[in-house]
Amino acid sequence: MKIVRHTDKDFSAKLREIAADSSLFDTEIEQRTKVILHDVFLHGDAAILELTEKFDGATLTAEQLAVTSAELFNASLMADDALRAAVAEADANIASFAKKSKRKNWSGKNSHGASVGEKFDPFTRVGIYIPGGTAPLVSTALMTITLARVAGCKEIVVTTPCGPDGSVNPAILFAARAAGATEIYRVGGAQAIAAFAYGTKTIRRVQKIFGPGNAYVSTAKRLLFGRVAIDLLAGPSDVLIFADDTANPAFAAADMLAQAEHGSGHERVWLVTTSAKILRAVEKEIAKQLPKLPRREFIQRVLDRNVWLIHVATLADGVALTNQLAPEHCEVITRNARRVSDGIVTAGAIFLGNWSPTVLGDYVAGPSHTLPTDGAGASFAGLTVDQFQRRTSVVEYNRASLKKALKTVKKFAELEGLAAHGKSAEVRLG
Repeated sequence: MKIVRHTDKDFSAKLREIAADSSLFDTEIEQRTKVILHDVFLHGDAAILELTEKFDGATLTAEQLAVTSAELFNASLMADDALRAAVAEADANIASFAKKSKRKNWSGKNSHGASVGEKFDPFTRVGIYIPGGTAPLVSTALMTITLARVAGCKEIVVTTPCGPDGSVNPAILFAARAAGATEIYRVGGAQAIAAFAYGTKTIRRVQKIFGPGNAYVSTAKRLLFGRVAIDLLAGPSDVLIFADDTANPAFAAADMLAQAEHGSGHERVWLVTTSAKILRAVEKEIAKQLPKLPRREFIQRVLDRNVWLIHVATLADGVALTNQLAPEHCEVITRNARRVSDGIVTAGAIFLGNWSPTVLGDYVAGPSHTLPTDGAGASFAGLTVDQFQRRTSVVEYNRASLKKALKTVKKFAELEGLAAHGKSAEVRLG
């Protein structure tokens, strides 16, 4: 862990260092990802199979990439009552939240009396990436696929990594199927994103790609933007705890350790506090809680690299720093937390008070936990159901409304030197 105090002579320089670190633009990761994307573009299934063996240790044939109905049935049989209840509860909250934010068609009249409006249609075929690896993210299946289902997407294609024996975590399979997945493939990493974007003989290309992933997955999405639609850049997790002296240090430390637990080494964790006492107490709590956690080796990797305890002079300074860092998750544990949070405008999600740990957003609260990371929150919002909808504007004039518009249309055509533009309206009126 690194400790920075506003009284340090090089405080400003350290803050710039903290804000600059991002795996989204790591040149080594980008170059490796480019090689993977090009390989899949050229060789399709053959590249997918080779990369799956290289990174996941599984030797498969193209026919084995798709998860079978028998596997889904077995995953359902293996799901105990507790898993079924957890999936049902989370799905209900996520679906309820999504239905409230779904975009609806509208129409109205403009100044010419013409009908103008928008219609929102679900993407027909979407690709959703579900991280696996050392921490199979069962909850991500619900936080993405459920939104696609609520939006009305007909083809919901899922990829997720497999183990060395080719198997996929059965809880992921159960949750994905329950949420509404129509196809599931055992493909992970940047190669899965490439398959979505380019298409292969086995995996047909999609219109838009969704879902979080590691640094390679996020880099692949960034590099493929434009060839295919992308939801947002949701890579290795990060959390910022913004606290004053009312914060419970045990709670804050537990929440920091929880996000570090993903353990890729690219996660980022910050404590920003106006209280020197809280900073010291959180530091002690982290040291106290860490030895009791089963994934402490993964957590230690993040603690050594990307955990910062930052003492700021004022709440206003803390808000400014939070906006600069644009955290994925932001916990505001201060007096008048809601009022303080009003000034935070770049966070992916905000959690208010001592009783709202980030884990609630990870699993059950309702909003999707697929959120912008690595500072992308300054420009992107988190995943919402309307991102599964394609917007189209609709315009309908009649003769009378066209006549009202003609003078202005002809003027713009004249100004731009595009005579045929003006003529295309004028010809209709004789």
